[in-house]
Amino acid sequence: MRCARAARANGKRGEADGSFRADRLKRMILSEFLAENRKPVLLDGAMGTQLAAAGLAMGGQTNLTHPEAVLAVHRQYVEAGAGLLITNTLTMNRIYIETHHPGLDVREVNLAGARLARAAAGEGRYVLGDISSTGQMLQPYGDLSEEDAFKAFQEQAAILAEGGVDGFIVETMFSLAEALCALRACRAAADLPVIVCISFSTVANGGRTIMGDSAQDCALTLTGAGATAVGANCGDLDPFQTAEVVARMQEAGSPLLIAQPNAGKPKLVEGRTVFEMSPSDFAAGLYRCYQAGARLLGGCCGTSPQHIRAAAELLKKGEEEA
Repeated sequence: MRCARAARANGKRGEADGSFRADRLKRMILSEFLAENRKPVLLDGAMGTQLAAAGLAMGGQTNLTHPEAVLAVHRQYVEAGAGLLITNTLTMNRIYIETHHPGLDVREVNLAGARLARAAAGEGRYVLGDISSTGQMLQPYGDLSEEDAFKAFQEQAAILAEGGVDGFIVETMFSLAEALCALRACRAAADLPVIVCISFSTVANGGRTIMGDSAQDCALTLTGAGATAVGANCGDLDPFQTAEVVARMQEAGSPLLIAQPNAGKPKLVEGRTVFEMSPSDFAAGLYRCYQAGARLLGGCCGTSPQHIRAAAELLKKGEEEA
């Protein structure tokens, strides 16, 4: 999961660290920017691990219980050089909330998430409304109908759009079918760009999800359905392996690619899932994703503002040497 996605940012420093893009963001609508820009753009990293470090719950409910903490995380990522912020609303669709957070208001939590990210982004950066799985399998593998999933995704997307997001990111999807359903729902909810990230379990056989979908099939299907960008996040891969998946998607002809790897492969230590990759090693792996074809670059589980800052510095150095 984006278990992951922690002071107000110093604007000048943020532009210095991420000067390869952050200084020009928000001069046009997001769809135009993504179509015209040819340089790397940094997204943020994990939110959940930063909140957990502060002793808080990792989910979207923290938008309501401790909004100041969520805002602080967003601002730390701005300071680190992120040009696109992602709302703390990963699984805040009605189906997931009703089965995991009964009593939580779908509208309230999503509006709060959008407004917190918007406040941190200001006028210099973009905000993506975060949408992920319902936590249930679609028919015929499970009991959830595509119609019900579509309604839940569309409802969430409409609320996020009302809250002021510039686009959507559908991520941490292990099922291509569910990702496709969410993509269509977002496009039905608002005329905003939709980025879709799939989670892969192996680089073998062309990169595969746990459902057996290949990287190229995911790229072709999602691009054909209208995704603005496609790529990979989370899963069981490290950043260097994620670069291999990105390369397969590039071969499929995807016009815009995104990579948001974890800070290394997940490890179970004393009953806890941990990610141990250092900021410098993560940055090197993310740079490999850039070399493989990804122009949108960020972090998922276990990443921190330090990981994003290291990536910003390496990307800037690469541009200066080019």
